[in-house]
Amino acid sequence: MSNIIVTDRGFGDDDFTGAFADPEAGDISHAAGDALALGPETDPASLSGKLDGVTMIRVAFPSFSDGRGFSIARALRRMGYEGRLRAYGHVIADQYAMARRCGFDEVEIAPELAARQPQEQWLARAKNWRQNDYRARLAG
Repeated sequence: MSNIIVTDRGFGDDDFTGAFADPEAGDISHAAGDALALGPETDPASLSGKLDGVTMIRVAFPSFSDGRGFSIARALRRMGYEGRLRAYGHVIADQYAMARRCGFDEVEIAPELAARQPQEQWLARAKNWRQNDYRARLAG
């Protein structure tokens, strides 16, 4: 069974058909039009000026207690990356709102996690993820 993609609409299938390149393994210029797979140790600054044509970036979360991926997502958005940004791995439903506020568009989880945390739990966090953003409260 393939992994499940979680969005604000709930569970869905992965519609991405491109290839993931690992920028740590060498030049990323061949990844234009495809996607990058980043580990939690990636320094987003190392990608500056190299993201043109990259349609998706998938950031790995090796455990739910490793929050480095949130910082990577925020840095990529601040650098101007506007493509699809996906959290991948051990992200739990309670972290969904934080993932969205940091700039992720979606979360990719294993079927085993989806069985333990059904769609309703994710949708509950997706419903008002913008309301708990401190910036929205300050601006309001």
